[in-house]
Amino acid sequence: MKKLAVTVFFATFSLILIGLIIVMSASNTYSAVKFNSSFHLFNSHLSRVAFGLLMMAAFSFIPYEWYKRISKPAILSMVVILIITLLFAPHVKGAGRWLNLGLITIQPADIAKLILIIHLAYLIEKKREDLLDFKNGFMYLFIWVLIIAGLIFIQPNVSTAVMIVVISLTMLYVGGAKLKHIFLSSFGLILAAGSFAMILSHSRKRILGFISSFGDGGELNHQLKQGMLSLGSGGIFGVGIGNSRQSNLFLPEAYGDFIFAILGEETGFLGVVVVLLFYMVLFVAGILIAKKAKDKFGQMLAFGISFSIIIYAFVNAAVATGLFPTTGLALPFISYGGTSIIFLSASIGILMNIAIYNHQTEKDKEKLKQSDAELLKKTTFAFQKVKR
Repeated sequence: MKKLAVTVFFATFSLILIGLIIVMSASNTYSAVKFNSSFHLFNSHLSRVAFGLLMMAAFSFIPYEWYKRISKPAILSMVVILIITLLFAPHVKGAGRWLNLGLITIQPADIAKLILIIHLAYLIEKKREDLLDFKNGFMYLFIWVLIIAGLIFIQPNVSTAVMIVVISLTMLYVGGAKLKHIFLSSFGLILAAGSFAMILSHSRKRILGFISSFGDGGELNHQLKQGMLSLGSGGIFGVGIGNSRQSNLFLPEAYGDFIFAILGEETGFLGVVVVLLFYMVLFVAGILIAKKAKDKFGQMLAFGISFSIIIYAFVNAAVATGLFPTTGLALPFISYGGTSIIFLSASIGILMNIAIYNHQTEKDKEKLKQSDAELLKKTTFAFQKVKR
Protein backbone atom coordinates (compact mmCIF):
# COMPACT_ATOMS: atom_id res chain seq x y z
CA MET A 1 0.00 0.00 0.00
CA LYS A 2 2.89 2.39 0.71
CA LYS A 3 4.16 1.85 -2.84
CA LEU A 4 0.70 2.78 -4.15
CA ALA A 5 0.83 6.08 -2.23
CA VAL A 6 4.21 6.82 -3.83
CA THR A 7 2.82 5.90 -7.26
CA VAL A 8 -0.15 8.25 -6.79
CA PHE A 9 2.14 11.09 -5.75
CA PHE A 10 4.55 10.48 -8.66
CA ALA A 11 1.76 10.42 -11.27
CA THR A 12 0.11 13.53 -9.82
CA PHE A 13 3.35 15.49 -9.50
CA SER A 14 4.27 14.57 -13.10
CA LEU A 15 0.91 15.88 -14.36
CA ILE A 16 1.34 19.08 -12.35
CA LEU A 17 4.82 19.67 -13.81
CA ILE A 18 3.53 19.07 -17.34
CA GLY A 19 0.67 21.47 -16.56
CA LEU A 20 3.08 24.19 -15.44
CA ILE A 21 5.07 23.91 -18.67
CA ILE A 22 2.01 23.93 -20.95
CA VAL A 23 0.24 26.74 -19.02
CA MET A 24 3.38 28.89 -19.32
CA SER A 25 3.45 28.29 -23.07
CA ALA A 26 -0.29 28.56 -23.72
CA SER A 27 -0.84 31.72 -21.65
CA ASN A 28 2.27 33.62 -22.75
CA THR A 29 0.76 35.71 -25.57
CA TYR A 30 -2.56 36.35 -23.80
CA SER A 31 -0.74 37.49 -20.64
CA ALA A 32 1.44 39.86 -22.62
CA VAL A 33 -1.56 41.44 -24.38
CA LYS A 34 -3.92 41.51 -21.39
CA PHE A 35 -1.56 42.22 -18.47
CA ASN A 36 1.62 43.57 -20.14
CA SER A 37 3.54 40.65 -18.63
CA SER A 38 4.19 37.38 -20.42
CA PHE A 39 4.27 35.45 -17.13
CA HIS A 40 1.30 37.01 -15.30
CA LEU A 41 -1.03 34.01 -15.61
CA PHE A 42 1.81 31.52 -15.17
CA ASN A 43 2.90 33.16 -11.90
CA SER A 44 -0.70 33.08 -10.68
CA HIS A 45 -0.98 29.41 -11.61
CA LEU A 46 2.37 28.63 -9.97
CA SER A 47 1.27 30.13 -6.65
CA ARG A 48 -1.92 28.05 -6.72
CA VAL A 49 0.04 24.91 -7.55
CA ALA A 50 2.34 25.60 -4.57
CA PHE A 51 -0.67 26.01 -2.29
CA GLY A 52 -2.21 22.85 -3.78
CA LEU A 53 0.96 20.86 -2.98
CA LEU A 54 0.81 22.13 0.61
CA MET A 55 -2.82 21.00 0.78
CA MET A 56 -1.83 17.59 -0.60
CA ALA A 57 0.84 17.20 2.08
CA ALA A 58 -1.49 18.34 4.87
CA PHE A 59 -4.39 16.09 3.84
CA SER A 60 -2.06 13.09 3.48
CA PHE A 61 -1.44 13.28 7.27
CA ILE A 62 -5.09 13.67 8.33
CA PRO A 63 -6.61 10.24 9.15
CA TYR A 64 -9.30 9.72 6.51
CA GLU A 65 -11.74 8.27 9.08
CA TRP A 66 -11.97 11.77 10.57
CA TYR A 67 -14.05 12.86 7.55
CA LYS A 68 -16.92 10.67 8.78
CA ARG A 69 -17.44 13.04 11.72
CA ILE A 70 -17.56 16.19 9.60
CA SER A 71 -19.41 14.65 6.64
CA LYS A 72 -22.91 15.94 7.43
CA PRO A 73 -21.90 19.43 8.70
CA ALA A 74 -19.67 19.80 5.62
CA ILE A 75 -22.42 18.88 3.13
CA LEU A 76 -24.95 21.18 4.88
CA SER A 77 -22.41 24.03 4.83
CA MET A 78 -21.83 23.35 1.14
CA VAL A 79 -25.55 23.68 0.42
CA VAL A 80 -25.55 27.09 2.16
CA ILE A 81 -22.45 28.21 0.20
CA LEU A 82 -24.02 27.15 -3.11
CA ILE A 83 -27.18 29.09 -2.26
CA ILE A 84 -25.05 32.16 -1.42
CA THR A 85 -23.28 31.70 -4.76
CA LEU A 86 -26.62 31.72 -6.58
CA LEU A 87 -27.76 34.87 -4.78
CA PHE A 88 -24.62 36.99 -4.66
CA ALA A 89 -22.00 35.73 -7.13
CA PRO A 90 -21.30 38.19 -9.98
CA HIS A 91 -22.24 36.85 -13.41
CA VAL A 92 -19.33 36.21 -15.75
CA LYS A 93 -20.14 35.04 -19.31
CA GLY A 94 -23.76 34.56 -18.25
CA ALA A 95 -23.07 32.41 -15.17
CA GLY A 96 -22.60 33.13 -11.47
CA ARG A 97 -20.09 30.45 -10.43
CA TRP A 98 -17.39 32.31 -8.48
CA LEU A 99 -17.34 33.83 -4.99
CA ASN A 100 -14.90 36.65 -4.30
CA LEU A 101 -13.45 36.25 -0.78
CA GLY A 102 -11.08 39.19 -1.07
CA LEU A 103 -7.69 37.50 -1.26
CA ILE A 104 -8.95 34.69 -3.47
CA THR A 105 -11.87 33.87 -5.75
CA ILE A 106 -13.27 30.36 -5.36
CA GLN A 107 -15.56 28.19 -7.46
CA PRO A 108 -17.72 26.36 -4.88
CA ALA A 109 -18.70 23.63 -7.38
CA ASP A 110 -15.16 22.19 -7.21
CA ILE A 111 -15.34 22.01 -3.41
CA ALA A 112 -18.87 20.60 -3.51
CA LYS A 113 -17.74 17.70 -5.71
CA LEU A 114 -15.16 16.51 -3.16
CA ILE A 115 -17.46 16.99 -0.17
CA LEU A 116 -20.27 15.08 -1.90
CA ILE A 117 -17.88 12.19 -2.64
CA ILE A 118 -16.93 12.09 1.07
CA HIS A 119 -20.57 12.24 2.19
CA LEU A 120 -21.70 9.53 -0.23
CA ALA A 121 -18.83 7.27 0.88
CA TYR A 122 -19.95 7.73 4.49
CA LEU A 123 -23.63 7.09 3.69
CA ILE A 124 -22.84 4.02 1.56
CA GLU A 125 -21.01 2.52 4.54
CA LYS A 126 -23.76 3.55 6.97
CA LYS A 127 -26.69 2.47 4.77
CA ARG A 128 -25.10 -0.51 3.00
CA GLU A 129 -27.82 -2.92 4.18
CA ASP A 130 -30.63 -0.58 3.03
CA LEU A 131 -29.06 0.48 -0.27
CA LEU A 132 -31.02 -2.14 -2.24
CA ASP A 133 -34.25 -0.57 -1.00
CA PHE A 134 -35.25 2.26 -3.35
CA LYS A 135 -37.28 4.34 -0.88
CA ASN A 136 -35.42 3.88 2.41
CA GLY A 137 -31.92 3.40 1.07
CA PHE A 138 -31.16 4.55 -2.47
CA MET A 139 -33.32 7.70 -2.43
CA TYR A 140 -31.91 8.82 0.91
CA LEU A 141 -28.48 9.05 -0.72
CA PHE A 142 -29.71 10.23 -4.11
CA ILE A 143 -31.48 13.25 -2.59
CA TRP A 144 -28.08 14.71 -1.62
CA VAL A 145 -26.91 14.25 -5.21
CA LEU A 146 -30.01 16.06 -6.50
CA ILE A 147 -29.56 18.96 -4.07
CA ILE A 148 -25.86 19.57 -4.82
CA ALA A 149 -26.11 18.93 -8.58
CA GLY A 150 -29.34 20.96 -8.81
CA LEU A 151 -27.83 24.03 -7.12
CA ILE A 152 -24.82 23.86 -9.45
CA PHE A 153 -27.03 23.24 -12.50
CA ILE A 154 -29.02 26.45 -12.04
CA GLN A 155 -25.94 28.69 -11.65
CA PRO A 156 -25.93 27.70 -14.59
CA ASN A 157 -23.06 25.18 -14.68
CA VAL A 158 -24.61 22.33 -16.64
CA SER A 159 -21.43 20.36 -17.40
CA THR A 160 -20.21 20.23 -13.78
CA ALA A 161 -23.67 19.24 -12.55
CA VAL A 162 -23.82 16.40 -15.09
CA MET A 163 -20.36 15.19 -14.08
CA ILE A 164 -21.31 15.20 -10.39
CA VAL A 165 -24.37 13.07 -11.16
CA VAL A 166 -22.30 10.61 -13.24
CA ILE A 167 -19.67 10.27 -10.49
CA SER A 168 -22.33 9.91 -7.78
CA LEU A 169 -24.40 7.30 -9.61
CA THR A 170 -21.26 5.30 -10.38
CA MET A 171 -20.33 5.38 -6.69
CA LEU A 172 -23.82 4.22 -5.72
CA TYR A 173 -23.68 1.34 -8.20
CA VAL A 174 -20.23 0.25 -7.01
CA GLY A 175 -21.46 0.64 -3.44
CA GLY A 176 -24.22 -1.90 -4.01
CA ALA A 177 -27.25 -0.07 -5.43
CA LYS A 178 -29.46 -1.91 -7.92
CA LEU A 179 -28.80 -1.25 -11.60
CA LYS A 180 -32.51 -0.66 -12.30
CA HIS A 181 -32.58 2.11 -9.67
CA ILE A 182 -29.56 3.72 -11.36
CA PHE A 183 -31.23 3.53 -14.79
CA LEU A 184 -34.56 4.89 -13.53
CA SER A 185 -32.85 7.82 -11.82
CA SER A 186 -30.63 8.50 -14.84
CA PHE A 187 -33.57 8.46 -17.25
CA GLY A 188 -35.55 10.91 -15.10
CA LEU A 189 -32.56 13.22 -14.74
CA ILE A 190 -31.74 13.15 -18.46
CA LEU A 191 -35.30 14.23 -19.29
CA ALA A 192 -35.33 16.98 -16.66
CA ALA A 193 -31.78 18.23 -17.28
CA GLY A 194 -32.14 18.04 -21.08
CA SER A 195 -35.32 20.10 -20.97
CA PHE A 196 -33.75 22.71 -18.70
CA ALA A 197 -30.51 22.81 -20.72
CA MET A 198 -32.49 23.61 -23.87
CA ILE A 199 -34.13 26.53 -22.04
CA LEU A 200 -30.73 28.08 -21.18
CA SER A 201 -29.39 29.97 -24.20
CA HIS A 202 -25.66 29.16 -23.79
CA SER A 203 -26.14 25.41 -23.24
CA ARG A 204 -28.76 25.21 -26.02
CA LYS A 205 -26.35 26.88 -28.43
CA ARG A 206 -23.58 24.40 -27.57
CA ILE A 207 -25.82 21.34 -27.87
CA LEU A 208 -27.49 22.38 -31.14
CA GLY A 209 -24.14 23.44 -32.62
CA PHE A 210 -22.64 20.06 -31.73
CA ILE A 211 -25.60 18.16 -33.23
CA SER A 212 -25.63 20.25 -36.43
CA SER A 213 -21.90 19.61 -36.95
CA PHE A 214 -22.76 15.99 -37.85
CA GLY A 215 -25.26 16.98 -40.54
CA ASP A 216 -24.66 17.95 -44.14
CA GLY A 217 -22.91 21.28 -44.27
CA GLY A 218 -22.71 21.48 -40.50
CA GLU A 219 -19.77 23.45 -39.15
CA LEU A 220 -17.79 23.16 -35.96
CA ASN A 221 -17.86 26.13 -33.59
CA HIS A 222 -14.81 28.40 -33.71
CA GLN A 223 -13.22 27.16 -30.48
CA LEU A 224 -13.56 23.49 -31.39
CA LYS A 225 -12.33 24.11 -34.94
CA GLN A 226 -9.21 25.88 -33.66
CA GLY A 227 -8.68 23.17 -31.05
CA MET A 228 -8.78 20.40 -33.66
CA LEU A 229 -6.43 22.37 -35.91
CA SER A 230 -4.07 22.66 -32.95
CA LEU A 231 -4.20 18.94 -32.22
CA GLY A 232 -3.81 17.97 -35.87
CA SER A 233 -0.80 20.19 -36.46
CA GLY A 234 1.14 18.47 -33.66
CA GLY A 235 1.78 15.28 -35.59
CA ILE A 236 3.70 12.50 -33.86
CA PHE A 237 6.35 14.52 -32.03
CA GLY A 238 4.76 17.99 -31.81
CA VAL A 239 6.06 21.41 -32.86
CA GLY A 240 7.99 21.89 -29.61
CA ILE A 241 7.27 23.63 -26.30
CA GLY A 242 6.58 27.33 -26.86
CA ASN A 243 6.07 26.96 -30.61
CA SER A 244 2.27 26.68 -30.64
CA ARG A 245 0.56 28.93 -33.19
CA GLN A 246 -2.95 28.45 -31.85
CA SER A 247 -2.02 29.88 -28.44
CA ASN A 248 -1.33 33.22 -30.17
CA LEU A 249 -4.95 34.31 -29.54
CA PHE A 250 -6.38 31.97 -32.21
CA LEU A 251 -7.72 29.40 -29.72
CA PRO A 252 -9.95 30.80 -26.92
CA GLU A 253 -9.26 29.35 -23.45
CA ALA A 254 -5.98 27.88 -24.74
CA TYR A 255 -4.55 27.76 -21.20
CA GLY A 256 -7.80 26.56 -19.59
CA ASP A 257 -10.52 24.29 -20.93
CA PHE A 258 -8.74 23.64 -24.27
CA ILE A 259 -5.21 23.17 -22.96
CA PHE A 260 -5.34 19.55 -24.18
CA ALA A 261 -5.23 20.90 -27.76
CA ILE A 262 -2.07 22.93 -27.01
CA LEU A 263 -0.56 19.88 -25.33
CA GLY A 264 -1.17 17.90 -28.52
CA GLU A 265 0.20 20.63 -30.74
CA GLU A 266 3.43 21.15 -28.80
CA THR A 267 4.20 17.58 -27.69
CA GLY A 268 2.43 15.65 -30.44
CA PHE A 269 0.74 12.27 -30.25
CA LEU A 270 3.50 10.87 -28.03
CA GLY A 271 3.08 13.65 -25.47
CA VAL A 272 -0.69 13.14 -25.35
CA VAL A 273 -0.23 9.37 -24.86
CA VAL A 274 2.22 9.96 -21.99
CA VAL A 275 -0.22 12.29 -20.22
CA LEU A 276 -3.13 9.87 -20.68
CA LEU A 277 -0.92 7.07 -19.33
CA PHE A 278 -0.24 9.14 -16.20
CA TYR A 279 -4.00 9.48 -15.70
CA MET A 280 -4.41 5.73 -16.16
CA VAL A 281 -1.62 5.01 -13.65
CA LEU A 282 -3.30 7.35 -11.18
CA PHE A 283 -6.68 5.67 -11.71
CA VAL A 284 -5.37 2.10 -11.46
CA ALA A 285 -3.38 2.94 -8.32
CA GLY A 286 -6.50 4.53 -6.83
CA ILE A 287 -8.60 1.45 -7.61
CA LEU A 288 -5.97 -0.80 -5.98
CA ILE A 289 -5.98 1.44 -2.90
CA ALA A 290 -9.78 1.16 -2.78
CA LYS A 291 -9.61 -2.62 -3.19
CA LYS A 292 -7.11 -3.02 -0.35
CA ALA A 293 -8.80 -0.59 2.07
CA LYS A 294 -10.09 -2.37 5.18
CA ASP A 295 -13.37 -0.48 5.56
CA LYS A 296 -16.23 0.40 3.20
CA PHE A 297 -15.78 4.15 3.75
CA GLY A 298 -12.12 4.01 2.67
CA GLN A 299 -13.00 1.84 -0.34
CA MET A 300 -15.74 4.17 -1.61
CA LEU A 301 -13.78 7.34 -0.87
CA ALA A 302 -10.72 6.07 -2.79
CA PHE A 303 -12.90 4.93 -5.69
CA GLY A 304 -14.87 8.20 -5.84
CA ILE A 305 -11.70 10.34 -5.93
CA SER A 306 -9.98 8.14 -8.53
CA PHE A 307 -13.02 7.90 -10.78
CA SER A 308 -13.73 11.66 -10.63
CA ILE A 309 -10.22 12.45 -11.89
CA ILE A 310 -10.20 9.95 -14.77
CA ILE A 311 -13.71 10.89 -15.97
CA TYR A 312 -12.84 14.61 -16.01
CA ALA A 313 -9.68 13.86 -18.00
CA PHE A 314 -11.60 11.67 -20.45
CA VAL A 315 -14.35 14.27 -21.01
CA ASN A 316 -11.86 17.12 -21.48
CA ALA A 317 -9.94 15.08 -24.07
CA ALA A 318 -13.21 14.08 -25.77
CA VAL A 319 -14.26 17.75 -26.04
CA ALA A 320 -10.90 18.78 -27.54
CA THR A 321 -11.19 16.03 -30.17
CA GLY A 322 -14.81 16.89 -31.04
CA LEU A 323 -16.39 13.76 -29.54
CA PHE A 324 -18.38 15.76 -26.95
CA PRO A 325 -19.89 19.25 -27.11
CA THR A 326 -17.89 22.06 -25.48
CA THR A 327 -18.29 21.73 -21.70
CA GLY A 328 -15.98 24.15 -19.93
CA LEU A 329 -14.44 21.41 -17.74
CA ALA A 330 -10.77 21.70 -16.78
CA LEU A 331 -8.13 19.05 -17.53
CA PRO A 332 -7.16 17.81 -14.02
CA PHE A 333 -3.80 19.14 -12.73
CA ILE A 334 -2.92 20.63 -16.13
CA SER A 335 -5.45 23.38 -16.93
CA TYR A 336 -4.95 26.85 -15.47
CA GLY A 337 -7.11 27.22 -12.40
CA GLY A 338 -7.39 27.99 -8.72
CA THR A 339 -10.05 26.10 -6.78
CA SER A 340 -9.84 23.13 -9.11
CA ILE A 341 -6.14 22.35 -8.69
CA ILE A 342 -6.16 23.14 -4.96
CA PHE A 343 -8.99 20.74 -4.12
CA LEU A 344 -7.81 18.13 -6.61
CA SER A 345 -4.50 18.18 -4.73
CA ALA A 346 -6.35 17.86 -1.43
CA SER A 347 -8.25 14.85 -2.76
CA ILE A 348 -4.93 13.23 -3.77
CA GLY A 349 -3.72 13.83 -0.20
CA ILE A 350 -6.80 11.95 1.07
CA LEU A 351 -6.14 9.10 -1.38
CA MET A 352 -2.53 8.86 -0.20
CA ASN A 353 -3.65 8.81 3.43
CA ILE A 354 -5.98 5.87 2.75
CA ALA A 355 -3.03 3.96 1.27
CA ILE A 356 -0.64 4.93 4.10
CA TYR A 357 -3.17 4.21 6.87
CA ASN A 358 -4.02 0.76 5.53
CA HIS A 359 -0.32 0.01 4.99
CA GLN A 360 0.30 0.88 8.64
CA THR A 361 -2.63 -1.33 9.67
CA GLU A 362 -1.15 -4.24 7.71
CA LYS A 363 2.23 -3.69 9.39
CA ASP A 364 0.61 -3.57 12.85
CA LYS A 365 -1.25 -6.81 12.13
CA GLU A 366 1.95 -8.44 10.93
CA LYS A 367 3.77 -7.34 14.10
CA LEU A 368 0.89 -8.66 16.19
CA LYS A 369 1.07 -12.01 14.40
CA GLN A 370 4.82 -12.16 14.97
CA SER A 371 4.48 -11.28 18.67
CA ASP A 372 1.72 -13.87 19.06
CA ALA A 373 3.93 -16.46 17.38
CA GLU A 374 6.86 -15.57 19.64
CA LEU A 375 4.63 -15.70 22.72
CA LEU A 376 3.29 -19.09 21.69
CA LYS A 377 6.82 -20.33 21.09
CA LYS A 378 8.00 -19.12 24.52
CA THR A 379 4.93 -20.57 26.24
CA THR A 380 5.45 -23.93 24.54
CA PHE A 381 9.12 -23.94 25.49
CA ALA A 382 8.33 -23.08 29.14
CA PHE A 383 5.64 -25.76 29.28
CA GLN A 384 8.05 -28.39 27.92
CA LYS A 385 10.70 -27.29 30.44
CA VAL A 386 8.26 -27.65 33.37
CA LYS A 387 7.09 -31.01 32.05
CA ARG A 388 10.67 -32.29 32.09
